[in-house]
Amino acid sequence: MSEISLATRTMFADLQQRSLDAEFDEDFAPTGDFQKRKRGNRYYWYYREGGRDGQKKTPLYVGPVTDISITDRVKRFKTLKNDFKDRQTTVRALIAAGLPFPDPLTGRIIDAMGRAGFFRLRGVLVGTVAFQAYAGILGVNLRGRTVQTEDADFAQFWGISENIDDGMLPILDVIGAVDDTFAPVPSLSDPFVSARYRNRVGYFVDMLTPNRGSDEHQGKLARMKSLGGSGAQPLRHLDFLIYEPERSLLLYGGGVPVTIPRAERFAIHKLIVAVERKDQVKSSKDIMQAETLTVALASQRPNELADAFATAWEEGPRWRDKIENGVARLGPEAQEHLKQLIKKWRTSRRGKHWRPTDPPEWLFS
Repeated sequence: MSEISLATRTMFADLQQRSLDAEFDEDFAPTGDFQKRKRGNRYYWYYREGGRDGQKKTPLYVGPVTDISITDRVKRFKTLKNDFKDRQTTVRALIAAGLPFPDPLTGRIIDAMGRAGFFRLRGVLVGTVAFQAYAGILGVNLRGRTVQTEDADFAQFWGISENIDDGMLPILDVIGAVDDTFAPVPSLSDPFVSARYRNRVGYFVDMLTPNRGSDEHQGKLARMKSLGGSGAQPLRHLDFLIYEPERSLLLYGGGVPVTIPRAERFAIHKLIVAVERKDQVKSSKDIMQAETLTVALASQRPNELADAFATAWEEGPRWRDKIENGVARLGPEAQEHLKQLIKKWRTSRRGKHWRPTDPPEWLFS
């Protein structure tokens, strides 16, 4: 697997920082414009957002030009918009250099979720869209890898959603503003709430949360207070995946800051879920993503990958069986990288105290 150039990686890091620093007004997307209109003897500000295919949406009334606070916002917006255009140019340059990018609908959905506060509320983007975002931060070339998808997956801990003193609009309101054909997919476990949404072309948005384990919650959707009361599908192993996530950037618009799982946890998690999948196409995709990240992390974050492996290994015999089966399905290069780095890690100060339960044979070979 090849690496991207140092210049490209540096450009990505700079763009990521600039995107994180940007403080766009949540009411007004940088793709639109403010216009001054005269009504009677007074002038008023209106905002008109750029629509799809170059079409302009109906102007939104903002307020009188004589209102200094409003006019100051308009002036600040112009500065932000200029920076946004500069970042758009950088995004195009990174895409031309070979970094992966989301399809337009996925980009709009994730941008909308970010603006609505999802990542601020400690939500995490997971799935294949998150996998795309590792190219820039790890400096790996994902061209030729399966990085396109027809869904977007979002996850949040129920405890965070329940106890954080903040919230966003219901999920359907947010994604419905992007595409008004999105509709809830009915749930057999709870007819009054949904964790999945589908548009007319079959694109899915899924809301997920870690399984809380109690019998009373089995098979039931969780209601997420901070997500406007929207539902979320509980999943096993998700708590391991989204624990202490990291930041990255999607190459859409001027760059969309996202929160994604730690790359090392994503890799180990893929080994586990690949074994559980009944869909062989998705299972093969999981293994491919695990292989890609394992090879990259073996040189860039070997200790972190070994830490993640050891943490998952000690979760219990079922986890260990799945991990072993997953490792066996890796290609020779990734398999050897993983085995050797764990052996080396065990002799280091960081890993010398790990006494693995039911250790795999290869650990001592």
